Order: sequence, then C-alpha cells, then structure tokens
Amino acid sequence: MANGAVIERFYDEMWNGWDFAVADEIIAPGVRFRGSLGSTLEGLDDFKAYMESVREAFPDWHNRIDEMIVSGDKVVTRMTWSGTHLGELLGVEPTGERVEYVGAAIFRLVDGKVEDGWVVGDTQELWKRLGRL
Repeated sequence: MANGAVIERFYDEMWNGWDFAVADEIIAPGVRFRGSLGSTLEGLDDFKAYMESVREAFPDWHNRIDEMIVSGDKVVTRMTWSGTHLGELLGVEPTGERVEYVGAAIFRLVDGKVEDGWVVGDTQELWKRLGRL
C-alpha cells in the first residue's frame, strides 16, 4: 500500500471512524508521536490511549485532509480538525462548544507503518473556544 493511502486510512478509518483495529495494521509498535494537543508519546498502546482520550473529549472528532504531499517515506498533510467538546480535555470540563482549527502533520513510514508522527495545530482557536485564552 502506498504511503499516502496509509495516511488516508490513518485519518479516515482510524480517527474519523474510531476503528482502533486499524492502528494495529498501520502503526508501528514503537511509534513516536506528537499530537496537536501537545501530547508526546511512544508505543502503540500509548497511541491508542491518546486516541481514546480524544474520543472521550470529542466523540464527533473529524479530521479533514486539505492537502497531501508524499515523498518517499515521508507524508505531509495540511489538515482541518473539528469536533464538539463533550468530555474532559486535559483538565478542561466539557463546554459543549464546537471547535475547528487547522494545522499540519508530518509522518515517516517504514514498510507501510507509521514510525513517526508530528502533528502541529493552530490550537489557539481551540483554547479560545474552550475558555482557556
């Protein structure tokens, strides 16, 4: 499977569909990942726990790929993220606010699996909507 298709599955099936089984197929056991919320983690179990924490905070979380660039083992995406804050997020009680922000993600893949992911979002809008700025 081409690296771009892996990242499409990463967002469409795994995150948008909350299909945690896809993580076992496309995420390397020793993955190193930095999420747009500032969480840095290592390993598949920690990655799945991070996904679960996002799902609890934003059950309708949606990841939209606005642009994708693939070059060898690297994939870069320009993204829009959105969701409704219905659960605790990093100590912030649910607000019911609908949030949307943009950012970018850089992935490195080996043998069709994500080894490294670095996601940076313009979270100022997120924190403003949740009353933290």
